[in-house]
Amino acid sequence: MTSSPVGVAAADIDVPSLPRRMAAFVYESMLLFGVSLIPAVVATLFFAQTGRRHLLQGDTAIRLFALAVYGVYFVWFWSARGQTLAMQTWRIRLATAAGGRVSPARALVRYVACCLLWLALPAFVATGAGLAPWPALALVAAWIAAYGLLSLAAPGRQFWHDRLCGTRLIDERQTGETPTQPTARPR
Repeated sequence: MTSSPVGVAAADIDVPSLPRRMAAFVYESMLLFGVSLIPAVVATLFFAQTGRRHLLQGDTAIRLFALAVYGVYFVWFWSARGQTLAMQTWRIRLATAAGGRVSPARALVRYVACCLLWLALPAFVATGAGLAPWPALALVAAWIAAYGLLSLAAPGRQFWHDRLCGTRLIDERQTGETPTQPTARPR
């Protein structure tokens, strides 16, 4: 990780605009489709080998497995590189509130907070209200838009889960940093 430009404190670096953050969110959703193939293949193999119609008597286990796979993806990228693939494309980097590298433990806490605040909250409301699938999906989409707008009222314009976890999103275009690239291995 490179440091902030001379004379610029980590807290003074502008955060990426909300449209850029939401565009990265949409792009990340598309990339997660590929990641979701891992649990899908595991479920298919399980069904083929056991002849069961339901994974562990329901789809809850496969959903939890998918959440675990997504968790590994996010925690690894956030702690190892500071960026997921979508964040790298949009030149957005995750750092601690002080601008340092995010530890795996903090990345895991951020992942859980993201799941709870972005998805679980509206899903629980939709389930409690007995909404059909399409209205429930509309509620989740409306909440994601509202949650993004709520970040504009948060201190430092950070998402609320970032405030809760002691992390921040940094616009790499303004810090002059280059995207994180793997180094070549010597032969």
